[in-house]
Amino acid sequence: MELKRVVVTGLGALTPIGNTKDEYWDALIKGRSGAAPITYFDTEKFKTKFACELKNFTATDFIDRKAARKMDKFTQYAMVASDEAISDSGLDLDKVNKLRVGVIWGAGIGGLETFQQEVLNFADGDGTPRFNPFFIPKMIADIAPGNISIKHGFMGPNYTTVSACASSANAMIDALNTIRLGNCDVVVTGGSEAAVTIAGMGGFNAMHALSTRNESPETASRPFDATRDGFVLGEGAGAIVLESYEHAKARGSKIYAEVLGGGLSSDAHHMTAPHPDGIGVIAVMKNCLENAGIKPEEVDHINTHGTSTPLGDVAELKAISEVFGDHAKNISINSTKSMTGHLLGAAGAIESIASILAMKHGIVPPTINHTTVDERIDSKLNLTLNKPQKRDVKVAMSNTFGFGGHNACVLFKKLD
Repeated sequence: MELKRVVVTGLGALTPIGNTKDEYWDALIKGRSGAAPITYFDTEKFKTKFACELKNFTATDFIDRKAARKMDKFTQYAMVASDEAISDSGLDLDKVNKLRVGVIWGAGIGGLETFQQEVLNFADGDGTPRFNPFFIPKMIADIAPGNISIKHGFMGPNYTTVSACASSANAMIDALNTIRLGNCDVVVTGGSEAAVTIAGMGGFNAMHALSTRNESPETASRPFDATRDGFVLGEGAGAIVLESYEHAKARGSKIYAEVLGGGLSSDAHHMTAPHPDGIGVIAVMKNCLENAGIKPEEVDHINTHGTSTPLGDVAELKAISEVFGDHAKNISINSTKSMTGHLLGAAGAIESIASILAMKHGIVPPTINHTTVDERIDSKLNLTLNKPQKRDVKVAMSNTFGFGGHNACVLFKKLD
């Protein structure tokens, strides 16, 4: 069986540094940080008092008020980003065969704020379980793609992938394979997350996973820097319309890039810490290259997982040096989390969008906030520190890893 080629025809982004794909890209190139003091709740008793929240976003500007009340924020974000991606793709929804359009979405946590609020309401009550009838439908992680399909009438495969911070990358790989095998013509994919909540911040603080650089939030996310002290929590959504090459060409669609392949692996090491030698990361990148039919020396750019944690950054860069050998120094490596923070289950989607737009515009966004060299990191690597770099990116890789040892890697190619 000959596998179908798969291409990207639509993009949508709702991020802490831009509420559309164009705003997002502009902020990436300008090196703008999305971190600021938290506005959603009182942080007086929290170790970390900042995050990368969405800015100037009101869900009811995009979603009917009655419908919005039945959605957790993570679903609202999914609806807005997917609407942009579908519009950007130019799909004629009156003509497309909706039986062959799927929605495969990623969310690491789902409706955390809804869950939190319902439990708090119960605790403040008289012990009678008076829960909102929309509690479960708002909270479950699979409800975001369900709502996307309901709005547009898409009747193809519809589900959520849950693999912590690798969730949306897993979703994209599933979408890729669904189209490759001829089971769909189009899949709306990506991920969303809305964990900037009391429970989210408290939980990650308890793990000592978050930066506590409260005196300078905008510089707290500092991947590869010797003084990094944890990640910065972000929120938002990224949406990508994937389509078979034949289907896209037949309708005269613009094409951003081809999706060459995807790789998956497990660290099989620890619940939250990466293997210090990056064994699982080495495996996932090799799997991805093999799946894509690409040689290591053909890769121009890697958007790393790069969360700004002491262990994770070193392990990933070690793995890159192992997989790519001498060619590693020729690759433009970056971490856009230095600007957006870590969007958890949505990270893979928004970072893939950054990689796709880097190919489109011939510019690799910077890794900002770097001031101090980490002696454990190979100084020959090009980490695109503090400034964007012009580059004709023909092949780009996006790495995403999750608690539980989940590793996902996606490869994109610029079409001539």
